[in-house]
Amino acid sequence: MAHENHTDLLHALHDCMTECNHCFDACLQEDDVKMMAECIRLDRECADICGYLEQAISRNSPFIKELAAVCATICEACGNECKKHDHDHCQKCAEACFKCAEACKDVA
Repeated sequence: MAHENHTDLLHALHDCMTECNHCFDACLQEDDVKMMAECIRLDRECADICGYLEQAISRNSPFIKELAAVCATICEACGNECKKHDHDHCQKCAEACFKCAEACKDVA
């Protein structure tokens, strides 16, 4: 079963999705939401692809490697944007994104 072969990736995907969703919500609460627009946008993109890849792995999709490559690219973009911001939620999100990107690259 594919999900048994990708346990570490599944954990990284879930952690990243959770951190991105938290960052997304926390960014919406910031005083200057407009300044956080790109962070918010990439949080959504990243959470969505992580959730999708998690589902794809669980159903043994034939596209796991390709999706993992795309996910790595999006996670890196989100992590790079989040690390620009000093907010704790952005820093934690960046850390989760970079960890997930590496796990995705290992599979891709």
